[in-house]
Amino acid sequence: MSQPQMGRAALDADLERVRRDFHRLLATTREDEWAAPSDGTRWTNEELLFHMVFGYMIAQKLLVLVRLFGRLPAGPSRAYAGLLNATTRPFDVINFYGSRVAAKVYNRRRMGPELDRMIASMQRSLRRATDADFARGMHYPNRWDPYFSEYMTLADIYRYPGQHYDHHRNQLTVNGIRQS
Repeated sequence: MSQPQMGRAALDADLERVRRDFHRLLATTREDEWAAPSDGTRWTNEELLFHMVFGYMIAQKLLVLVRLFGRLPAGPSRAYAGLLNATTRPFDVINFYGSRVAAKVYNRRRMGPELDRMIASMQRSLRRATDADFARGMHYPNRWDPYFSEYMTLADIYRYPGQHYDHHRNQLTVNGIRQS
């Protein structure tokens, strides 16, 4: 099996790991824990759970961007990343309040199906990706998220939402469940 093929298998396994874990969280979170504050954020557990799903929504869009910009010279993606880095402060505000409001729409009853849809889409896209696709990349706004690098390949973008998920998973205050 070639290196990219092994990478695909690991990425697919990580998508499945998150899907199972998320559904377990939805099934075991007690009624009084949904509105409880998370640890280290200003979100409630329900808002943070939505934000974790949102990471997959964003990743799906980022996959499109890297496929587009990855075929262009580095200049356009570098300029795009610079523009996005310049808007970090408004992005942070929108990200915070957006997750608060969106959790009311994509609440505990809708989050699971939405995550399933995102992961299924990413798995289909992962199966279609060629070795050349995995080698392509683009510049990213590295001030927007601690898991964004200045330059990321398609494989990096597939890894990103799992890193984002695990980071926030540790901030949930549900069922006494904490990852170590």
